[in-house]
Amino acid sequence: MATATAAQTAEPGPESGALPNVSRDELLKFYREMLLIRRFEEKAGQLYGMGLIGGFCHLYIGQEAVVVGLEAAAEEGDKRVTSYRDHGHMLACGMDAKGVMAELTGREGGYSKGKGGSMHMFSKERHFYGGHGIVAAQVPIGAGLAFADKYQGNGRVTFTYFGDGAANQGQVYETYNMAQLWQLPVVFVIENNQYAMGTSVKRSTMSRTYWERGAAYGIAGEEVDGMDVLAVKAAGERAVEHCRSGQGPYILEVKTYRYRGHSMSDPAKYRTREEVQKMKDERDPIEHVRSILLTGNHASEDDLKAIDREIKEIVNEAAEFSKESPEPDVSELWTDIVA
Repeated sequence: MATATAAQTAEPGPESGALPNVSRDELLKFYREMLLIRRFEEKAGQLYGMGLIGGFCHLYIGQEAVVVGLEAAAEEGDKRVTSYRDHGHMLACGMDAKGVMAELTGREGGYSKGKGGSMHMFSKERHFYGGHGIVAAQVPIGAGLAFADKYQGNGRVTFTYFGDGAANQGQVYETYNMAQLWQLPVVFVIENNQYAMGTSVKRSTMSRTYWERGAAYGIAGEEVDGMDVLAVKAAGERAVEHCRSGQGPYILEVKTYRYRGHSMSDPAKYRTREEVQKMKDERDPIEHVRSILLTGNHASEDDLKAIDREIKEIVNEAAEFSKESPEPDVSELWTDIVA
């Protein structure tokens, strides 16, 4: 297994705690990015409840450390593709909150001109190749993106995200076989939030260590704590180094947890309130970083409150933009169609 890339650490003061594999500024950046995703998703939930977002809406609340940690290991030009739980991935890779929220409300100011909604957004500029509604359909697409990069010899890596439920789909293993056969630079990221829609992995899956399934194809990988952004970053660096060095694909099984239901229409009666509350109280990824910043004297309460105010302003502006942006013209029914 490749060694994680060493990152600059903060200069600790007399009462400060040293930061593992990040600087103070990086840790504040992670806190800000995770908080943006959390507040954005909370606002999206509110707009859905008001009837301003139609169709499906899958929130990322609780899983923020996964995509923020992995984006910290990415370089400019790297690609990402994911499933329908995709808002967090868009924000983490630099897509504008206004464009994402406007797409959720079906307005022409959205990334897909209001025609894609929650599950279907793309950004060529940010190398984001979409949320995909068909379970596991994005996995072979991710391998295809990596194939193009290898063909062009550009040194890029593709992050292909999918969940524990999708990990049981046959096309995942067909893709594993081709990716290893052709030594493609693709990181397969299994976001194991422990519930495939409403079914616990304990009830659906015999072999519950998903990353080890790659061994049948000779694919390296590991399991990582997805509620710890620093652990995810370190694992992401190992995975990326493996892929960039020409050793083929890598599997990261990121153990995480979503606080809300599978979608906004899911009452989540398949688990107890006590289970969810225990995760919030003991394992919340944002509170974890907040604690490191405060206990290590890397930031003050006022610093973090200022970040929270900034994030709330960004999210509120995105919500207002999404309400004010007009609905797409009827003529848009005939555009962006492949004939």
